[in-house]
Amino acid sequence: MSNVDKEKKRTLISQYVLIGLIFLFVFISLSTGEYILSFQDIVRSIFRYHSASDTDLVLFEFRLPRIILAVLVGFGLGIAGSILQSITKNGLADPGILGINSGAGAAIVAYMFFFQGIYHMNTDSLWIVLTIPLIGLLGGFLAAFIIFLLAKDRERLDSQKLILTGIAINSGFGSLAMYMSLKMKAQDFEMASVWLNGSIYNANWQFILSVLPWFLFIIPLVMRKAYSLDLFQLQETVMIGLGVKVEKEKWLLLLCAVGIIGACVSVSGSIGFIGLMSPHIARLLVGQKHRNSLIVCGLLGSLLMLIADFIGRTIVSPAEISAGIILSIIGAPYFVYLLVKARV
Repeated sequence: MSNVDKEKKRTLISQYVLIGLIFLFVFISLSTGEYILSFQDIVRSIFRYHSASDTDLVLFEFRLPRIILAVLVGFGLGIAGSILQSITKNGLADPGILGINSGAGAAIVAYMFFFQGIYHMNTDSLWIVLTIPLIGLLGGFLAAFIIFLLAKDRERLDSQKLILTGIAINSGFGSLAMYMSLKMKAQDFEMASVWLNGSIYNANWQFILSVLPWFLFIIPLVMRKAYSLDLFQLQETVMIGLGVKVEKEKWLLLLCAVGIIGACVSVSGSIGFIGLMSPHIARLLVGQKHRNSLIVCGLLGSLLMLIADFIGRTIVSPAEISAGIILSIIGAPYFVYLLVKARV
């Protein structure tokens, strides 16, 4: 068996196993909670066969939108993390650590701040929900532009500068968002503070509809650019020699990453570490080639997000812990491990 065949086999096995685990946690999340649902209840409700109204309400209005949104957000953040780590040539790059999440989040909090009450009262309005990702995109791209501008050293990205600048920008935008949230009305502040911690507790079908167009447009484009992402592991002079328009590809891919991040942050708040952990685990499973690892990154992100949301929803039930806090508890030690490993 050739190396190519081995890679394909390993990739398919990894994908099937991850999809199986995702379906397992989807079922566990659907059935577990204050209102217990059996497998028969779930099947009857989904296929509209003698289902109870209470079961329909719990399943279609509360649990299913939340689970689908967790899968989408995790998938998007996993792929965005892979893009950022490739174009920066830095294994510590993550949308949260670099401050792109905070930039997108600060822009959305600014929207909530200047239009107090409108966001809170219109979360079911399709127009409001669809415009929020655009606002997140602008904030995320502003943060990314500042970071890349300050991290450049003689037209090249300095890895250490990138992380330090990202941490500073993250802190700055985070402080700005917190300041604006403290100036809000009580009901808006409550929503903003929960949202800033990273949570999908208020998921609904409109939120899912708002992120789907971004995924349907950007993800296929990123998959087509998998070979370009592979080339970013080379020196820029080598890439230019191969005929690659380095700056054009870099900014296009960055725009794709920020678009995904903006869409995810707009419905889930600031969730970190998925984009850090998923690419590393994916490379261990299927190797360095992005045509193999991108989908695996997304599936790993979905699985991590489902697990974090399930733990946060059930561990102190009936109260909740935000998924972002659970992921920080898991991801912070992993970040320290990678930092120490990079120094050795």
